[in-house]
Amino acid sequence: MTVLIRKPATRRALLRGTFGGAAISVGLPFLDCFLNYSGRALAAGAALPVRFGTWFWGLGHTPGHGVVEKSASGPGIAFLDEAKALQVHADIINYFGNFNVPLDGRSNYTHFSGWVGSRTGTAPGNGDEVPTTTYDLLIADVIGNRTRFKTIDLSATGRSDDSYSARNTHSRAAAEVSALAFYQRMFGPEFVDPNSADFTPDPKVMVRKSVLSAVAEEAKALNAKVGASDRVQLDQYFTGLRELEGQLALQLEKPAPNEACLVPAKPGDAKVEQTVAGATIDAVNASHRALTKLLAMAVACNQTHVFNMVYSASFSALRRAGSTTNHHSLSHEEARDPKLGIQPETSYFTARSMDALAEFIQAFKDIREGDGTLLDNMLIVAGSETSYARVHSIDNIPTMTVGRAGGRIKTGIHVAGNGDPLTRVGLTAMKVMGVPVERWGTKSLQTSKAIGEIVA
Repeated sequence: MTVLIRKPATRRALLRGTFGGAAISVGLPFLDCFLNYSGRALAAGAALPVRFGTWFWGLGHTPGHGVVEKSASGPGIAFLDEAKALQVHADIINYFGNFNVPLDGRSNYTHFSGWVGSRTGTAPGNGDEVPTTTYDLLIADVIGNRTRFKTIDLSATGRSDDSYSARNTHSRAAAEVSALAFYQRMFGPEFVDPNSADFTPDPKVMVRKSVLSAVAEEAKALNAKVGASDRVQLDQYFTGLRELEGQLALQLEKPAPNEACLVPAKPGDAKVEQTVAGATIDAVNASHRALTKLLAMAVACNQTHVFNMVYSASFSALRRAGSTTNHHSLSHEEARDPKLGIQPETSYFTARSMDALAEFIQAFKDIREGDGTLLDNMLIVAGSETSYARVHSIDNIPTMTVGRAGGRIKTGIHVAGNGDPLTRVGLTAMKVMGVPVERWGTKSLQTSKAIGEIVA
């Protein structure tokens, strides 16, 4: 964040403390001996934390080949050929069918309006505008300030700008694309192992915390000397400082032991990072697996409570090795097989995307936490930006939730939207995660109706 102040402080002086504190603090993990007898809460009575994440893939599903549609909501999800890998996880998934993204006369900016409308609650006015904050960040504002990282953004595509989390048009998250760099951020020198017998507060943390405090006091004194516009920016700056100081305070406390937190092995060489930018599906899958393994353990170690993972971009560039034609081009140019009723190569990439989602789910399901799994204490929203890429449709965009959110939601349900706005999913996720919101979105995307079929 840049704060422009005429005098008496320099820009560098304001930013030095922020940079010094941005990479430090520690998570709060758990062992069975710190839980109650049922293994469902801490011994002192506090609930296990519930984490939130999103998983994104580009170009949706082929109609009639992702899931058996339902006209009424009810238990049981029947996945079809393009999504058959998800059937093994159907009991912990909710599927939302026939929800729409109405644009109120605004243009459908292809591969853009769908994700912006569903994630911000407002249709964009052009093909670049993100009119307001995506709901993952609204959730992070509530649950993300007591962890080392408020949010984590990852992309398996090799492109850091393949990200669908933003405060506004000019503030989109930059995704981490390197498993090696991500490992260093999560488990490098500043990581405190919760299972280590020894704990000595890092002197650098104490220094940085005092620097932040000094900068905050200095900056507060400027508030009376600047104009209204600068005061707005300073207010945002102070908020950020308070969050950082809270995170630094955690670094000075000995973390509780946590048997789920096992520091993973350091990734090997950077071959995945070097080749993934070519977007061959094998390279993307290798990158996704490496990032997923690290993310799952970072979440288990409570390094963050909010994350976003991108498997493929909205203009999906996935391609087979040796081919120059990518997924997006195929979705418009490939002929439909008259017998199968699909574009075979396009459908292949969609199916591989769902294979990757199934692997992502399994990674969290494999980690034990309390009397269940890490996935039991998570809510993941998986979705795309379009339903049928061939015609750029943004009605019936395939969207799912995964995980039980600490018992706050029921699972295994196919919810029939009957044309309701897809923003109902975002509103439900926010309410489940504790965001104090009763109404969300604008115009036809506005809703005050949470999806009661899944709320426990």
